[in-house]
Amino acid sequence: MSHFNRPKELMRKEDLDLFREIAEALVVAEDKQPVVPPIPTEELFSRLSLDLPDQPTPEETYRKAVQDLVLATPRTASREFFNQLFGGRQSKAVLGDLLAVLLNNSMYTYKVAGPMVGVEKVILKKVARMIGYPSQADGTLAAGGSMTNFMAMLMARDRKMPEIRYQGVHQKMLLYTSIDSHYSIPKNAAFMGVGRDQIRYIESDEYGRMIPTALAQQVADDQAAGERPFFVNATAGTTVMGAFDPIKPLADICEEYGMWLHVDGAYCGGVIYSERFKSLVAGLERTASFSFNAHKMLGTPLSCSLILVKDKKYLYDSFSNEANYLYQTDGDDFNLGKTSLQCGRRNDALKLWTLWKAVGTKGLEAMVDHQFDLAQVAIDYIQSNSDYTLYSHPDSISVCFNYKGVPAKQLCQGLYEEAQLMVGYGSFRGNTFVRLVTINAGNEPADILHFFQQLEQYAEKRLVPA
Repeated sequence: MSHFNRPKELMRKEDLDLFREIAEALVVAEDKQPVVPPIPTEELFSRLSLDLPDQPTPEETYRKAVQDLVLATPRTASREFFNQLFGGRQSKAVLGDLLAVLLNNSMYTYKVAGPMVGVEKVILKKVARMIGYPSQADGTLAAGGSMTNFMAMLMARDRKMPEIRYQGVHQKMLLYTSIDSHYSIPKNAAFMGVGRDQIRYIESDEYGRMIPTALAQQVADDQAAGERPFFVNATAGTTVMGAFDPIKPLADICEEYGMWLHVDGAYCGGVIYSERFKSLVAGLERTASFSFNAHKMLGTPLSCSLILVKDKKYLYDSFSNEANYLYQTDGDDFNLGKTSLQCGRRNDALKLWTLWKAVGTKGLEAMVDHQFDLAQVAIDYIQSNSDYTLYSHPDSISVCFNYKGVPAKQLCQGLYEEAQLMVGYGSFRGNTFVRLVTINAGNEPADILHFFQQLEQYAEKRLVPA
């Protein structure tokens, strides 16, 4: 009997059984071998059964192919994954994501999403209150931090020159961002018709924070030259150093020149949940928009990216479009497609809701604080050992260092190829270093110390001459 003509009930049960079997195998494998040996690209298609056949695959062959694929994939939830700006696995959030897949609602209308619209709205309203936005604030979820930045840039463009929505970009406009900001800013400038060449990159200080006086001087010079400044992008957690741009002085400049101030908190915007660390984003209430990724500091599965706007009018101005075949019931407030860049959109809010509902705001605060505590464990270890050079600074969960002068790229690549650790490297002000990201709230201090033990053992054995 082929896969596609079996009774539906039987197929659902056996697929759930297969999922459970593979999930349990993955969890066991993660514990025994946190870093999976990488498959060289030239061997990928010969070592795994990835081909797509014309005829149905026999059941046992199918089960083996799927499990082999899963077990050969990098283990981003393991205790030894420090490579990206996400990691770990929050069980209650995974539950929400699995339920969202089973329900398969699209979030553009209340008719098809029902109470899931309420889930998203409750989250957005709660976050808006947390950051000091007024009652007319609103927001939406998008497919990632690059897209939420794009939405902020579009709204800023349209506020500055509303006719662009109908006539297209026909005059030069300028936007401003730190030299250490996310790479999505120049990409988005190209997408939105403003152009990469109209970006003014502002110098940062020794920690990677945008220098407000440098921004003020650049804007003043551009204004005097007859240019049209319209947007400033600030960062809460730069991708390499984890630095926070100072929001209050940037807000002063934006208010003086009538510019839109957006805070890209994709990496570390989760500090809004922490009494200890929310001062790092002091002044958020003065911004026009703010975005953050719950799949980073809050540990939800990818992706869960939120953008909040102080005045929901700008969401409607830039993203609303009538569609009688779609919007047939209920008011605009419950038809979320009216304020989204996308039409069909998966339910990314549910996983954050199931996590937040389970642990409360205080539980999310504890997760964020724990990540900074883990970073401090790493910093203390580095500072107590003369074989290390520290490049990062306090108030960051990106711990940047070098060990015994071993080239960071060589060290990180070797650890990856020998399935010891997954950690990346970065560069800042001419220095290239290992970047340890302590964003997995499931880790403990012992895991951080084990990281250094693994690194040192590998370096002594493979890279450092006796």
